[in-house]
Amino acid sequence: MADLEKYYKELVEGKKRSLTGRLLLSFLICCSVVYAFVMRIRAVAYGVGLFKVRRLDRPVIAVGNIVAGGTGKTPTVAWLARRLMTRGKRVAVLSRGYGGTFAGAVHVVSDGSSICATPEEAGDEPLLLAHSIPGLIVVVGADRHQAGLVAQECCNPDIFILDDGFQHMGLYRDLNVLLLDCQRPLANGRTFPAGLLREPKAAHRRADLILLTRCKDDQSASLPFTTDSPVCCSSHELSGYVPLNGGEMRPFSDLEGKRGLAFAGIADPDAFFSSLETVGVHPVATLAFSDHICYDDPEIAALCRLVAASRSEYLITTEKDAVKLHSHISRLGNVYMAPLELRFSDPQIMEAQLDTLFRR
Repeated sequence: MADLEKYYKELVEGKKRSLTGRLLLSFLICCSVVYAFVMRIRAVAYGVGLFKVRRLDRPVIAVGNIVAGGTGKTPTVAWLARRLMTRGKRVAVLSRGYGGTFAGAVHVVSDGSSICATPEEAGDEPLLLAHSIPGLIVVVGADRHQAGLVAQECCNPDIFILDDGFQHMGLYRDLNVLLLDCQRPLANGRTFPAGLLREPKAAHRRADLILLTRCKDDQSASLPFTTDSPVCCSSHELSGYVPLNGGEMRPFSDLEGKRGLAFAGIADPDAFFSSLETVGVHPVATLAFSDHICYDDPEIAALCRLVAASRSEYLITTEKDAVKLHSHISRLGNVYMAPLELRFSDPQIMEAQLDTLFRR
């Protein structure tokens, strides 16, 4: 699966220059034109009221993107949840639960006091949020409005965060946060299937706030389009590592001189590996799995083989992967996770949006 994803990304980037590659890309571009037209019609239909937009009784903040892949939605949702909870709010996250066996049905993953699902059932991202933020309510379901009603009935939240909800226009949102990767805001500029855009770039006009992620220190807010929405820059940073079997956060300097294997099953594993290099961790081997991978015997066996071949003393992975590995610790040995933190160049831009929301 990882090889197929790699081939697809190289194809849409124009790196497959064989006759077969060029013909396939031409076909995908034709399909992309049709897809973009359908998505424009869909957005217009919601905008003029042809499709129903339902409301919840509490404010809703949507966090999402228009480019498929890892733009940092989960760290952003986590930051928002923690910030709202410090303001005394009871927060509920509504998630699709992609990759879980609940298959779109509405389920309470966390009621704020106990966790009621496994990663296999709810999906890795909802479980990560539930485990890492004590007191957070997490409900999964394809129908986010119904998920919100269930959350209201059983948990009585003050506010909702709609995870990966920018395209979920059937639910009214009071604050629409659009995430764009600072390095490649619109990827190759084409919609599916000839590119990674979930909808045409004009969709950015629905955003109340645009959050540029993965910005470097010397980068300022720069977009390939004009917008009247506030723009905020942010970066993702690895602040240390935590043993998977429990313990406190430790500095990366503790790993100096040790041989390690880094692995990840996320949308952009290379970004994780690069982040490790940035903080001074230099793995002797890396292994990339497909996004939302379920760690079963074949994956664990592959890791064990690579550990032996590379003579690694430890393994290090992401928080998102770590929630699915607890039952495999005895086979893997020293497994560490590196939590990803979101840092804003100007957090007051986000704070101002929250202030405006609560005043309304």
